[in-house]
Amino acid sequence: MSQAKVDRYKEEKANRKKIMKQEKIKRTITTVCSTIVCIAVIGWVGYSAYGYFHTQKEKNPTQTEVNLDALNNYLNGLNTETTAE
Repeated sequence: MSQAKVDRYKEEKANRKKIMKQEKIKRTITTVCSTIVCIAVIGWVGYSAYGYFHTQKEKNPTQTEVNLDALNNYLNGLNTETTAE
């Protein structure tokens, strides 16, 4: 090995704990930042989907028709009975 390689190896060996600690910190920071970004993206997608589907419901409300003829006939029958008495 050349002298430069030997010197580099000795320096790396002497600072190995420091280098490993720095790499661990970088890895932890990267994991935390990635997690925050993923949570933000998932939250944004969920919020957007909720807003989209909520506005779709407002644009196309469900209309239900109810036939009240029987009730009206019953009430009219009661009214005619009370007026006839």
